[in-house]
Amino acid sequence: MKVFFAADHAGYALKNALIEHVRTRGYEAEDLGAFALEPEDDYPDFMIPLAKRVAADPESVGIVVGGSGQGEAMCANRVKGVRAAVFYGPMHVTAALEIEGGRSEDGFDAVRLSRRHNDANVLSIGARFVSGDEADEAVRIFLDTPFSGSPRHARRIAKF
Repeated sequence: MKVFFAADHAGYALKNALIEHVRTRGYEAEDLGAFALEPEDDYPDFMIPLAKRVAADPESVGIVVGGSGQGEAMCANRVKGVRAAVFYGPMHVTAALEIEGGRSEDGFDAVRLSRRHNDANVLSIGARFVSGDEADEAVRIFLDTPFSGSPRHARRIAKF
């Protein structure tokens, strides 16, 4: 699986660290920028090209990193075929997880479920809300979790 990466100034350092972690796990990683720390850069300049690359290659995924991850995901989701999910830290929520059998063991269920149920192909990380270890774990889970293939989930995705 090919993994595309993009970040603005707020996610620049974290993106670079995540690329190295992903490569050590044997994935092919391609950096789509930013290539230098430019405090005045604009995240759409990096997110839209990444989203287009992911949409054009159904076997690939994308990791985008920004301040909150929200605007980056909104931008990526404007490209047909992209399903970007936001991660801005482990959540320890029980009500939403009752469907999945109870309490979260590690707080990363939102990442797992975005892949399992929504076949998310882009993970958007809020660099101002997570540690490097949390982001690395979220990326690991994102890459290791397959889509369930459940007919009900596939039916819902088809309605996008």
